[in-house]
Parts: sequence; C-alpha cells; structure tokens
Amino acid sequence: MKVRVTGILINNGSLLLLEQNVDNERAWSLPGGGVEKGESIEAALVREMEEETGLQVTVGDLLYVCDHIKPERHVVHLTFLIYTNDKKITGTTPGLDDNEIKSIKFVPVSKLESFGFSKKFTDLAKNGFPGKGSYMGSKKNIGL
Repeated sequence: MKVRVTGILINNGSLLLLEQNVDNERAWSLPGGGVEKGESIEAALVREMEEETGLQVTVGDLLYVCDHIKPERHVVHLTFLIYTNDKKITGTTPGLDDNEIKSIKFVPVSKLESFGFSKKFTDLAKNGFPGKGSYMGSKKNIGL
C-alpha cells in the first residue's frame, strides 16, 4: 500500500494545479506525492509542495481520505487544505519528480472542468468540500 498526500491551495477562488503526465485521463492534477519511509504526512506534503512548486506551505485541515485500488496496487490519498505566504511560484526542483511537470498555474474553480476535473469534484470545491475530514471511499466518489 502506498500513501499519497495532495494539497489544495486556494488563492482568490482559484486552485493551484500541475500539468504533468500521470496515470489517468487528466493532464492537470493537484500537487503532491508519496510519503517516504520515516516521513510524517505533514512533512511529506511540505516537501512535495516545495519540490513541485517552490512554495513553502503550512498544512491545514484534512479535506478527505480516499482509496484508489487497482489489481497491482492500493493507494490511500490524503488531501489537505494548505496555505502559503509566498507571493511567487518558483517552479519545480529538477530531477525529483518521476513525471515531468510541464506547467503550474492557478485555475478558477469555475473552470476546473475544462482542465479535466469532473463536475462532482468542481461542485465539492465550490462548496468548500462539505464533509471534509471524512473517509470518502473510492476516489471516484469525489469525482477523481
């Protein structure tokens, strides 16, 4: 089983997204990655955000926990609200991510569907992630 952490950074009604080749239909995703051996969940998210965006973040509320189960692996996703005082995204740390990050940008919540996110996920984001802190079952249940 793998544990993956992701962060939702909201700025003026927009979510921070990464464009990269991942194992799904969407080219855009939430920033984050795997928890390494001996690393806390919080430390993993702080590290991943710095590696992928250059931002120093503070981890806030747990938004949801969900599973992604395939015959060859089981991934538990933990997604948190995150905050930063940084004013500028400085970009990725080269060589640290298996999947090249092509672009980083803030996307208005109202435009998430045009970036490959489902209506269900868009509605959750628009409504402030109702039920936050809950186990949501399959990540399909949150539209991912």
